[in-house]
Amino acid sequence: KKNILQYKNMVDQVKLIGVSGSSYSRRVEWALRVKGVKYEFIEEDLQNKSSLLLESNPVLKKIPVLIHNGKPICESIVIVEYIDETFEGPSILPKDPYDRAIARFWAKFLDGMCLDAVRKALWSKREEQEKNIQEEAYEMLKIVDNELKDKKFFSGDKIGFVDVAANYIPFWVEIVEEATGNVLITSEKFPNLCAWIDEYLKCSEVQENLPDRDMMLSFFKAKALAK
Repeated sequence: KKNILQYKNMVDQVKLIGVSGSSYSRRVEWALRVKGVKYEFIEEDLQNKSSLLLESNPVLKKIPVLIHNGKPICESIVIVEYIDETFEGPSILPKDPYDRAIARFWAKFLDGMCLDAVRKALWSKREEQEKNIQEEAYEMLKIVDNELKDKKFFSGDKIGFVDVAANYIPFWVEIVEEATGNVLITSEKFPNLCAWIDEYLKCSEVQENLPDRDMMLSFFKAKALAK
């Protein structure tokens, strides 16, 4: 009996190497909580990366890393899919193959081109020669705004895979806007996106999975002053 119990504990062992203020880490934590998976969170110091992180993700050397049964899985979007496929509980990705493919497309867009453009615009100096940076961000956000027309969430009436891929928009973008003075998202420019942000932040499962706002604002203000 003792051996069986030890085996079960080993099988159920889930660890997450991450940073509590990271939107990437929070994606994974949200998925684990939705599935009701117990896990150990290991806070990583990105200025002095641990041997555990470097051994678990030797290629990218980045967080988050999920360790399940001693095996590491890297990249937040990949990890969320793994969690959805591995553990019982509410589905995160749509069950229909076509809908799943579409969700993966939007997640890739939001986590790639859109995030890159928004990040550059938020940290730009708003100088004349940088106008193209803001315009590119507006173009990406307009695409997202159009996709959300007549929708509560990307997948319908509940938060799903694409919403989690866009989790940096409702919380992190707004804080960086305040820290830098570069305001990108307004209800006049992006009404559907702003309506989605309101719905997203109302969800209890989201509210329970957000870092301390004051701490994050102080961090980004210090970063803005250092630039």
